[in-house]
Amino acid sequence: MTDRPNLLGPDVRANPYPLYAQLRRERPLCQVDPGGFWAVSRYRDIQFVLSNPQVFSSQGLRALLLPPRIESNPLADSLLALDPPTHTRLRGLVSHAFGPRAMARLEPQIRNVAGELAGRLCALGRADFMSEFAGPLSARVIAEVLGLDPALHVHFKRWTDAISAISPAITDPARIAEILGTVRETDGYLRQVIRARRDRPRDDMISDLLRPGARGDVMTDEELLAFLFVILPAGLETSMYFLSSALRVLFERPDVVGRLRAERAHVPMFLEEVLRYDSPGHGTLRVTTRAAELAGAAVPPGAVILLLMASSNRDEQKFKDADRFDMDRPSEKSLAFGYDVHFCLGAPLARLEARVALEELIARCERFVALSDELEWNQSLTVRGPVRLPAEFTPRAS
Repeated sequence: MTDRPNLLGPDVRANPYPLYAQLRRERPLCQVDPGGFWAVSRYRDIQFVLSNPQVFSSQGLRALLLPPRIESNPLADSLLALDPPTHTRLRGLVSHAFGPRAMARLEPQIRNVAGELAGRLCALGRADFMSEFAGPLSARVIAEVLGLDPALHVHFKRWTDAISAISPAITDPARIAEILGTVRETDGYLRQVIRARRDRPRDDMISDLLRPGARGDVMTDEELLAFLFVILPAGLETSMYFLSSALRVLFERPDVVGRLRAERAHVPMFLEEVLRYDSPGHGTLRVTTRAAELAGAAVPPGAVILLLMASSNRDEQKFKDADRFDMDRPSEKSLAFGYDVHFCLGAPLARLEARVALEELIARCERFVALSDELEWNQSLTVRGPVRLPAEFTPRAS
């Protein structure tokens, strides 16, 4: 192992799990590239960091969200990069938007879109799963949730790609200028939507979030804008890559397809194991507010810590046969959606969307076959997924 393994190197990106296992065994606190962050790979250490925001502050994400030459990024002022009590206040104002009633209202709409797209996949026979199913489904769902113009869903992927591409690894001036231009475009559109909803509220999440909370508190336009910058890429990318992880498991385990089709009640447990086995969320950052001990080593104040969530979910000390996919695995909480005060607000939506999508796919497709073993992967320290996922979809006999 090199002194500073590159987490975005092609071989690691294609399969990071052997490196993660080596880090857990040999260097549970290890400096990595890009960025020189201190990577933490064991479940118990990551859980400890997430449980102690007073020592390990979410402000660490600002190192990722505002790297050199990126002068503006609303994500840097969002819930992701805030600590209690400010984080607690804002989370309280938005949490109801992902409650059971909201999810129940969305399910029929998600099922209609998923059914339509699944039918088209079967008609095509061979297609790129990301551009023909996962991407359009996630974009149309997030447009429905936020009350955005559905005709603009084709732009959402470009916007979220730019937002997610912001990292210390981006150094090319032309690429930086392109990213900043797209971020400004996204910022301008969302500000227009916020102003429009203040003038004429609708039955959507943005209008709901503009209303006073239970204590009469109201989100400012800047706070709401920052929250939308979280929801847009999280709602699109996390769902897309979650679905791609599920499909790649089905490539490897065709026997599971029949089992899920025979008993839909098994779909949620299958998806929970997908989240553990190959989570779309791979990392998040914290910064130490004072000297601390972590993974048996002293950490100075101001150190930027990269929490390798996907590594924690393969930790042999937490999960038996951790590298084996087992949908009958006894329930153990993975860290796929975070932990404690920063547990992902959008987890109910991601789970709902994945469940409905998988139900519609297995109802219409007899089998799924990968058309390529060589995949191009996105470039991000926080989420991992394929850019394209070509596959063959065999329709079920009517």
